[in-house]
Amino acid sequence: MRISFFFIAFLVLACGNSFAQEEIIPWSADRKLKWSDFRGTYLKTEWAVATTASSISYRFSTQEKEGQWYVNFEVGCEFYPDKSWYKPDQVDSVVLSHEQLHFDISELYARKLRKRLSETQFTSNIKEEVKTIYQKLLKELYVFQNKYDRETNFSRDGKQQLIWNDMIAKALKEEGQPSQ
Repeated sequence: MRISFFFIAFLVLACGNSFAQEEIIPWSADRKLKWSDFRGTYLKTEWAVATTASSISYRFSTQEKEGQWYVNFEVGCEFYPDKSWYKPDQVDSVVLSHEQLHFDISELYARKLRKRLSETQFTSNIKEEVKTIYQKLLKELYVFQNKYDRETNFSRDGKQQLIWNDMIAKALKEEGQPSQ
């Protein structure tokens, strides 16, 4: 039985985090994940053969001028090799493709975050407003990632996997520029 499992670790660079010193692989359309990127120790489970640890991060700076707040954002999407793992004897290229799409979905939501932040009129309570937007987006991402696993049956439903691959590729094109 071939099943993949998704684990997503979220971080907020602006607030500090325990992942800050770990190696990361930024999302890139030109660089796909390889099994050698998954360097974490696998968990002894019957239901998971691979785990992708990825995050959406942001940081921002603010400036107030004549009562108007100006905000500059950096939004990123990262993969954590030391938190991601796989069982070599139980995976194949289909499972790797499934895990890549989890990372791509994280990138899609990083783009959604950047768009929401850029469209928001902030008040002097910027930090809380950004945090609220970020937390809401993370909840949406969590639901979406779980829907992906359910509908593809953790990569076992090849037809659904292809549908999701196409859907996410199209969504990434529509959502705009990659994370920075």
